[in-house]
Amino acid sequence: MSKTKVIKGGVTAPVGFKAAGVSCGIKASGKKDVAVIFSEVSAKTSAVFTTNKMAAAPVHFSRCNTRNGICQAVVTNSGNANACTGLKGEEDALEMLDKAAEALGIRSQNVIVASTGIIGIPLPMDKIKKGITGVVPLLSKEAHADAAEAIMTTDTYSKEIAVQFEFRGKTVTIGGMAKGSGMIAPNMATMLAFLTTDINICRTCLNAGLFEAVNKSFNMITVDGETSTNDMVAILANGKAGNEELILGDDDCGIFEEALNYVTTELAKMIVKDGEGITKFIEIDVKGAKTGEDAKKAAMAIANSNLVKTAFFGEDANWGRIISAIGHSMAEIDPDTIDIYFDDAQVVKDSVGVSCDEKEIDKILKKKEIKLIVDLHIGNENVTVWTCDLSHDYVNINASYRT
Repeated sequence: MSKTKVIKGGVTAPVGFKAAGVSCGIKASGKKDVAVIFSEVSAKTSAVFTTNKMAAAPVHFSRCNTRNGICQAVVTNSGNANACTGLKGEEDALEMLDKAAEALGIRSQNVIVASTGIIGIPLPMDKIKKGITGVVPLLSKEAHADAAEAIMTTDTYSKEIAVQFEFRGKTVTIGGMAKGSGMIAPNMATMLAFLTTDINICRTCLNAGLFEAVNKSFNMITVDGETSTNDMVAILANGKAGNEELILGDDDCGIFEEALNYVTTELAKMIVKDGEGITKFIEIDVKGAKTGEDAKKAAMAIANSNLVKTAFFGEDANWGRIISAIGHSMAEIDPDTIDIYFDDAQVVKDSVGVSCDEKEIDKILKKKEIKLIVDLHIGNENVTVWTCDLSHDYVNINASYRT
């Protein structure tokens, strides 16, 4: 990040992008629930989608529309996922595309559509159509925060970021917004993320950059181990920065990739820090694995363990639950070489508990952000995963989510 600086703004920070968000009445609370992001010119596009086999209707259309690598707008609603809604859901997703395209004066094939919220209920299309026609006249550089708010469901705050860096004599900007709080274990990819940039870039390079960024960020987080029917990450690059085109294999590809990785990682962390009922944000560093896949298996087994998560909520240094999760993770391990640390305090050496300062451990576990370090000592591969604890409030939120 040495050459990249964080700036104010979200998806409208790059040149040539506008956005807006309004309430159309999907949410009984009256909060914003329809958003549009628009590029003044056609943009090269890449996207990744949920691997959930019950993918929602908007996912099917957006997969199709992003295959040609060109899009110009995103239309999304919150409060209703339009998932498991049959033929009616497909028709409604298509109508959202057509309505947005008509209002923007572009082809419907150049629009990405997304929905998030309750599964199994048909969209209130009369409200959504009014929302789309009402939001388009409000599109502006300044309304990025309204768009970010309009994609929220159980989120307690909106998630935005923008960065700038110098590239081939031009100033390039990347902006992003995301939503997600529960049902978070993206596997691409109720998580949505939309990224915008004004860099001039070939689509092959854009694809490679996005896939790498997603794998290092959104695919390294978990709140509750659930992969949504609607997960989607899309990036639009409109070339308005005016730089010489970046092509895959160029020596300075890393400059763009580093900035994009920063944006997606920060958004991913925001999602975990807003996890439903969260009281602890936990970074899990697994090192010394034989392969990267083994490191991720071990880290995710820990991160998704309800026993580990509830122990963190209770501020209980129950490392036995951690080492047990590693043991059933299917990662290759040596049962006699595992070290475990809470922050810098070692609690396990060579898979056996060690004498430690209990007051120091208690102090660490009372923190809002905790680092868990696991060293397998059988290789050189490392990964970092971000998760949270599991609290009473998570149960309360999800026990009555639909009603």
